[in-house]
Amino acid sequence: MMNTLKDYSIRHSILHFLTYADESAIGYFRKQGFSRDIKLSRQAYLGYIKDYEGATLMECELNPRVPYTQFSMIIKKQKEVIRQMIEKKQSEIRKVHSGLTCFSQGIRRIEIQEIPGIAETGWRSSPEDTSKHNELDKDPEKLTSVLRNVLNHVKNHPNVWPFLEPVNEDEAPDYYQIIRYPIDLHTVSERLKSGYYSCCRLFIADVLRIFRNCRTYNEKPSDYYKYANVVERFFINKMKEVGAMVDMT
Repeated sequence: MMNTLKDYSIRHSILHFLTYADESAIGYFRKQGFSRDIKLSRQAYLGYIKDYEGATLMECELNPRVPYTQFSMIIKKQKEVIRQMIEKKQSEIRKVHSGLTCFSQGIRRIEIQEIPGIAETGWRSSPEDTSKHNELDKDPEKLTSVLRNVLNHVKNHPNVWPFLEPVNEDEAPDYYQIIRYPIDLHTVSERLKSGYYSCCRLFIADVLRIFRNCRTYNEKPSDYYKYANVVERFFINKMKEVGAMVDMT
């Protein structure tokens, strides 16, 4: 009924409704397009509407280009068009990226362009944003090559053997109860092959988590704890050597 009244008013060049609403009616009129923001000049309605104490003056400004009686149908059509656009875009997607794991290691934030798959959507960062990132992140092929080189050096370290494969549950029955986000160098290698590491930050986060998990599970005097510190330092130094180390705070 309200929409019929709006269309009728527009046909007769009436583009503003005013009403006083008590507290229980404000919600209803807001749903009908009324607002407490009165744009109509006070001189236009002075003397035509009575003031009511304890009530709120509300205004609805009509748009002459909107057919209000068809408004619900228009919104429904718009939703359908958007739904079809989303489905079409989804059907064009050929690759599904695994979820981000970096937040579980205490990283508070990552940039939008560091999310795997974002570049494929057509999203581009501004020149100001791009300047803040490691230069390697701009060249996926070079990034992968550099990270693979560092990973190979790490995997050849004499103390790296505890971190090469997933922890054997038979040898450490409670490991996966204590360590919520397990990771190992074999998993890192597979992720690198799949193109998961779209930036240095994601790669660093995964590798550092290997050593953090080790220190969480093992006592400080143990060899495993010692190896974690040694290989971690080796990894960080290698990343610095190739200019790929970034601040992880």
